[in-house]
Amino acid sequence: MKIKNSCIFLNGLRFHAFHGVMPQERLTGNDYRVDLKIDFPLETAVGSDNVDDTLNYATVYTALKEEMDVPSQLIERVAYRIADRLFRTFKAINEVEIKVEKCNPPMGADCEGAGVKLHLINDKTE
Repeated sequence: MKIKNSCIFLNGLRFHAFHGVMPQERLTGNDYRVDLKIDFPLETAVGSDNVDDTLNYATVYTALKEEMDVPSQLIERVAYRIADRLFRTFKAINEVEIKVEKCNPPMGADCEGAGVKLHLINDKTE
């Protein structure tokens, strides 16, 4: 049996962080939701039943949280930083899809959120 299109994901992670272009956003912060999908080879883990053969959710979450704690003007930058850190930390990651959503964007609209979604491929040339 072959495994195809496998991934590890963390959905609906909630944070209060201090990203934004406006000074008030960087002072009071805002609530954010993050969804993360990671293409990672799971062939060994499904047979071994050993957490060392996969991505540990807690370790991934810790890296993500540390990057969310670093203020940036743009959530595009935050999303890219998170993906970049994951690629550097876990060399076997093939792709990362990340969605960062600001829950109450200061734009005068009645909406659930606004954000960015990035899909990055680890070319592994470095």
